[in-house]
Amino acid sequence: MYHFGCSKNLVDTEMCIGLLKKENFEIVKDADLADMIIINTCGFIESAKEEAINCILEMAEYKKSGNCKYLIVMGCLVQRYKKELEKAMPEVDLFISIDEYDNILEKISSVIDENIVSSKNTLDYMDRIISTGKSTAYLKIAEGCSNNCTYCAIPSIRGKYVSRKMEDILKEAQKLEESGIKELIVIAQDTTKYGIDIYGEKKLPELLEKLSELKGFKWIRFLYAYPESITDELIDVVKKHDNICNYFDIPIQHYSDSVLKKMNRKSDGKSIENLLEKIREKLPDVILRTSLIVGFPEESEDDFLKLYEFVNRAKFEKLGVFKYSKEDGTPASRMKNQIHYKTKEKRFNKIMTLEKQIAQEKLEEKVGNIYEALIESITEDDNYYIGRTYMDIPNEDGVVFIKKTEDNLIGNFIKCKITGIIEYDLIGEKI
Repeated sequence: MYHFGCSKNLVDTEMCIGLLKKENFEIVKDADLADMIIINTCGFIESAKEEAINCILEMAEYKKSGNCKYLIVMGCLVQRYKKELEKAMPEVDLFISIDEYDNILEKISSVIDENIVSSKNTLDYMDRIISTGKSTAYLKIAEGCSNNCTYCAIPSIRGKYVSRKMEDILKEAQKLEESGIKELIVIAQDTTKYGIDIYGEKKLPELLEKLSELKGFKWIRFLYAYPESITDELIDVVKKHDNICNYFDIPIQHYSDSVLKKMNRKSDGKSIENLLEKIREKLPDVILRTSLIVGFPEESEDDFLKLYEFVNRAKFEKLGVFKYSKEDGTPASRMKNQIHYKTKEKRFNKIMTLEKQIAQEKLEEKVGNIYEALIESITEDDNYYIGRTYMDIPNEDGVVFIKKTEDNLIGNFIKCKITGIIEYDLIGEKI
């Protein structure tokens, strides 16, 4: 099974693997050995769509030359373009849209001509097979999004924001704790809106309080926190509990009020700046991460300059930049004055050059400090452990390389002293 896209989509992949394992399918890591190949796709932006399509075409070759008899494609790309894909890719045996997940086994059964339909035909959080190692797992608390940002296709793909019941989330979290998971990453398209649709108020602080009581979790994080919904209560909960990481991922997207309004964002530049100052004041060792979009339709040089100057002031420890992607069916795709790709590239490079300098200055401040690190793997030369501190999330941020002085530390937390930096990564030694 192949996975593309965000951590929320990864949870779907894990549920699908779990469901198939319950039906006695054997999961293999080598496509050469597979009778059936399933690809869970992303349909968010152009680069993600291209990556998924290239994988589909590559796996189609296994039907010609390998053991593969069935090629199945599911996920966001299918939800968005199912009819077009069915016409364009006859080599695929089955396309499963997100709307069809409640009957996923029945769909697969119809293709492989075997009766595998059991009493549980749908994806189930409790049946997940964790694919992120023995120490870390994601906990999805809501599906979809109702923010309706003008550039984003997620509401049309995943639907409106739907929170899971708190008791179901806590039941799943307890199972993860009992299985030995030490780092829990709470996820949704917008975690800060959790509960508002079913409880009438935002319930993320309460949920985090209850999760923090599960003492098996050394680290608890939450992604993503929209700025307009970050309350004093939420900040105080993070400050109160040692096992909730002082880490905020706040996707602000821009700073110019003009651009934010066209994006249908609910914050303005000044409120964002005030929020960041408040978080840093209450949590002096906090790590702030954000994502930005450059080249949004009608973004002027003055708009971009405001964003650039803000990044220089805010000094985010972690920052990612997207070049605006014109997505079918979104309001922004119909806006006039679309920005030339060369201008997008120029603005992207300028922000990233600045952020690289800021990030390295921030990392240099860590040299000499002592942190706990979760050891996850070893370098190919077997000389260094690769770990993460509370300052880094998997697959997005940096790592810390720790000189290997003893065996069997993978999956453990160790204390290390930071001795240097390499690009966006740290170097340390066990103490």
